[in-house]
Amino acid sequence: MHYLVGRNEEVLDALPVAARDRAAASRLPPWRAVEYAASRTLLRALLREIGEDLRDGPVAARPGGRPYLPGRPGLGVSLSHSSGWVAAAVGRDRDVGVDVQTPAAVGHRLLRLCCSPVDAEALIALPEERRRGEFAWIFTVQEACVKAVGRGLSGRPWSVPVALGQQAGEWGRVSWCAPRAGQPVPVGCAWTERPGREGEEGDTVAQGVAAQ
Repeated sequence: MHYLVGRNEEVLDALPVAARDRAAASRLPPWRAVEYAASRTLLRALLREIGEDLRDGPVAARPGGRPYLPGRPGLGVSLSHSSGWVAAAVGRDRDVGVDVQTPAAVGHRLLRLCCSPVDAEALIALPEERRRGEFAWIFTVQEACVKAVGRGLSGRPWSVPVALGQQAGEWGRVSWCAPRAGQPVPVGCAWTERPGREGEEGDTVAQGVAAQ
């Protein structure tokens, strides 16, 4: 699995926007147009980086919103956006999920829903800024895991067990990581081998941050 993370405006300033994406973005509200163009531009840059240039080919969405590449069944892709940040992920012969979250205030009820009782109390005891950041690292992984199996909130991300400070793990057939080193914003990555491909050599997780 490979991923990139960047700020909307820096991605759009540094990278060319495909004509197809620019046209689609022009039909959206301004705030949505920016994140739409930035996320797809970042995905195209990542595909070029790993030797899978999409050029102006389409990035489509399934009925539940999961992105896919028509005509490229061997590539799994995922997109995420949060308060001016975007993330994109690609996996060869893997279904992938990526999630980026800017830390925000979180109530005790949500902490107790998403975390173990011990971790929830530990988070409640932290200073506000650190609590926001640590919870964002947990929730990005939970979101990425349910995205990797083709679900969003319907996949009950809060049920994915992620411990405070944990940086890698598994959830059923899904593997995940929270690559903290050098990241300007919390991001979670998850991937699962497609049926019939278990045990075969695949991509490793490749860290990258675009247009900081």
